[in-house]
Amino acid sequence: METIEMTCIICPNGCALKVQTEDKEVVDVTGNMCMRGYAYAQTEVQNPTRMLTSTVDVTGGELPRVSVKTEKEIPKEKLMECARQLKGITVAAPVYIGDIVAENIADTGIDIVATVNVPKKTSFL
Repeated sequence: METIEMTCIICPNGCALKVQTEDKEVVDVTGNMCMRGYAYAQTEVQNPTRMLTSTVDVTGGELPRVSVKTEKEIPKEKLMECARQLKGITVAAPVYIGDIVAENIADTGIDIVATVNVPKKTSFL
């Protein structure tokens, strides 16, 4: 049996969890103040996932970059690959909240979407 210590990140409590595992299966979780901590420990041991937030370049916009995020959590081991792919992406203004900026990022089946509006740059000549 193995004991893994981790901090739950589901809520602001930041419970110090002790997770007992056997053959990569969760046997017991202690230190959690709620059942969400228990569920987090199970997911973190068996299939850790994260939301990815970042920015990408915008051409012709009021802002030079737009903030983006994954539509849902992606496998933790894919984070760096996704970030590398985002580095090379540029979108043209206007950009609207929810616009898909990248489809199926890093073959996860998950899209990257804009989280803020970026209007076209206007010139007053």
